[in-house]
Amino acid sequence: MAELRADVLVLGAGMVGVGAALHLQKRGRDVTLIDRHDTAGEGTSFGNAGLIESASVFPYMFPRDFGQILRYALNRSPQVRYSISDLPAFLPWLVRYFLASSPERAMRSAMAELPLIRRSLIEHEALIAEANVPELLRRTGWIKLFRSDATLANAAHELERARQYGVAGEVLDAKAIAAREPNLTGDFAGAVYFPAPGFVPDPGGLAKAYAALFGRKGGRFFVGDARTLEQTGGRWRVATPEGAVTAREVVVAMGPWSDQVFGPLGYSIPLSVKRGYHLHLEPRGNAVLHHPVLDTDLGYLLAPMNSGIRLTTGVEFARRDAPPSPVQIERALPRAHALFPLGAPVDAQPWMGARPCLPDMLPVIGKAPRHAGLWFDFGHQHHGLTLGPATGRLLAEMMTGETPFADPGPFAAERFG
Repeated sequence: MAELRADVLVLGAGMVGVGAALHLQKRGRDVTLIDRHDTAGEGTSFGNAGLIESASVFPYMFPRDFGQILRYALNRSPQVRYSISDLPAFLPWLVRYFLASSPERAMRSAMAELPLIRRSLIEHEALIAEANVPELLRRTGWIKLFRSDATLANAAHELERARQYGVAGEVLDAKAIAAREPNLTGDFAGAVYFPAPGFVPDPGGLAKAYAALFGRKGGRFFVGDARTLEQTGGRWRVATPEGAVTAREVVVAMGPWSDQVFGPLGYSIPLSVKRGYHLHLEPRGNAVLHHPVLDTDLGYLLAPMNSGIRLTTGVEFARRDAPPSPVQIERALPRAHALFPLGAPVDAQPWMGARPCLPDMLPVIGKAPRHAGLWFDFGHQHHGLTLGPATGRLLAEMMTGETPFADPGPFAAERFG
């Protein structure tokens, strides 16, 4: 079979990879997307809360409150669970995560990511318009519910801090919660409503819509195994069933599987995962959920997806490829049924995915330090859907010699030595 040639290979067709491919294509590059699935958006991008989190200034850092840490350690927190058998595998990474979460270092991470957060919805709106899928963006914002005065007071404090960076929000009392979501039932101290973030009722479908746009503009998509990547004769080569595909440059955008490429190439980047689960359920009767709603103190979220009401869990620390253990879904189900009129499950079983995370909760974006033509774009933690197009733009600007819209320094792979 004849060798297929391109300017750039992008490995990974999730939201991050497709975002990078579109921005490179826009700048005149002949781009080929390669993924292990035959369609885009089938991995991590398929399962999330559907939020384009343009109001999320502060990353999800390791807590500093002793009581909260103790609940995590005893596996008694609804927000976080860990697998005891996998503890030796991820404990060293957790230590690095804790150290990177000091107030000073956490603020550095927040300020580094802020330009990307501010650009996130703008980039999505442009691509959604170009892909002609306006139905995949709802401007509803979202709601964080609180069941105790203490957690509500802490959230109100965090909102005031975020307002310094342009975040809009409103503290709701019980009456205001009922006005926005009349079908919710519970004893709430209050809530915080964030009006600015966009909501995507089919995250996997949005990645597919972007991939279809990429194809209409001349981009090629192949099923292939990124682990076959090799550098020969100044070009990068990946095997596919249609034959080898080569390019001068390659982008690793494989989310939690990126280590399968950078590891064999000799890079020691502390990529780990936070696993999560979701399950779709039918609404009962005429009940309608108008916003994504996070039941903060009980550690789950409900979102009104096209496939039904999506129940998503918090974080599970376990090996990426360990068998599913949907304990958090089982614990959340009765709580969710008490919050909102839910009917039968739509899915045969819960979906499981893995969020790719670095200890400082910043992605790796930029040139690999020891290989010509190798670029990284992975580790977007909880914000792959949010940041994919924005980091794709940043990477494309770096690769084509434009002035980057944000300082790329904090995202360099070299920060890990």
